[in-house]
Amino acid sequence: MAATDLAIIGGGFTGLWAALYAKELDPTRRVTVLEAARCGSGASSRNGGFLQASLTHGLLNGASRFRQQLRQLEQLGQRNFDELASDLERYSIDAEYELVGDLSVAVAPHELGELREYAELARRYGHELDLLDQDAVRAQVNSPLYLGGLWNRTGAALVNPARLLDGLRLAAIGLGVEIYEHSPVLSFRADRDSIAAITKHGQLSAERALLATCAYRAPLRSVRKYIAPVYDYALMSEPLSAAQLDQLGWRNRQGVGDCANQFHYYRLSAENRILWGGYDAVYRYGGPVRSDLDVHEATFAKLSQHFFTTFPALSGIRFTHAWGGAIDTCSRFSVFFGTAGQGRIAYALGYTGLGVGSSRFGGRTALDLLDGRETEATALDLVKTKPIPFPPEPLKSAAIQLTRNRLAAADRNDGRRGLWLRTLDRAGLGFDS
Repeated sequence: MAATDLAIIGGGFTGLWAALYAKELDPTRRVTVLEAARCGSGASSRNGGFLQASLTHGLLNGASRFRQQLRQLEQLGQRNFDELASDLERYSIDAEYELVGDLSVAVAPHELGELREYAELARRYGHELDLLDQDAVRAQVNSPLYLGGLWNRTGAALVNPARLLDGLRLAAIGLGVEIYEHSPVLSFRADRDSIAAITKHGQLSAERALLATCAYRAPLRSVRKYIAPVYDYALMSEPLSAAQLDQLGWRNRQGVGDCANQFHYYRLSAENRILWGGYDAVYRYGGPVRSDLDVHEATFAKLSQHFFTTFPALSGIRFTHAWGGAIDTCSRFSVFFGTAGQGRIAYALGYTGLGVGSSRFGGRTALDLLDGRETEATALDLVKTKPIPFPPEPLKSAAIQLTRNRLAAADRNDGRRGLWLRTLDRAGLGFDS
């Protein structure tokens, strides 16, 4: 039986940021990470690499849930964003960081008004934005679908998430963190004196534990009701030629997302490939997370069709990679926190998206809760409150599928939200994507 001061369950972004922070605070603390596969094999390496300052999965979601503390949340988010960039330099992590902003594009007339309203809100919270008409947005990225756009220059960058993850892993090892990969936790118990995590290789005894399992089944039963694993899928093109790039423009290399409820996100890689993902959000009855679900040919075909509709000038380009993975969705669509086991267990889960940046905040804040540090972050409602739990099956699956159906209907109906979506809005469960 091995022993440690701090056991971290999950070797993705949240777990590795927490491990680094733990060693920065106390280099003598024994920190052990247990990872079921290889570090970052889940959402941390399978996302689009959109690094944003928001801690609340976007300003609109934050405004609808944490309006009274939103300015403070935005400031903390920007601080976390800036410190993350500094950490890349401090730990010599080459994550292909590009401070290029993000571009939201309108592909339906009603979305132009939504962009104007968002720009007014964002400027009140210090964001620097350029509202673009049809000609201006097509000068940025040339698509016949674009009717307008909004270029957010504040707190938005791109990274290669796999390179960021590998860099964090090496930095943690360099500080003395012990990482055990391919060590899934088979059982987990906490009693008055210690915490025990049992893997196929043996038992790890710890004084404290931090759970960073995200979409995967949490060893702590009480948090499972808050998570719905929703699958997202993406394609990666072959590298674009100089002529193809010239046809698109895209010289400023922003990350791009359209404004529909069922939206696409896309960006250029360092090799000038196009990563193209989103639209479908697939929840399966019971919320399984398995490697065979990473492939979904129907969604790949749909994404391919949408790609060529958006960029007909790229007709004939090949896709060289396709993948999927589970997102740890919760009902308020942003990270939540908590403790258990008389304060000796803490967790940060439920990012739902935009976790590349907010996971640093999540890992550090969960560790602050675990160590009993009172900080500006631990006093936030974001940290002190929980989302509404999902109902048990079959109601959970039925509610999610109905919501997906009604969001798609709203896209077809000029953005008008029907009775079901308005009911969710009134209950504090509404979301626009």
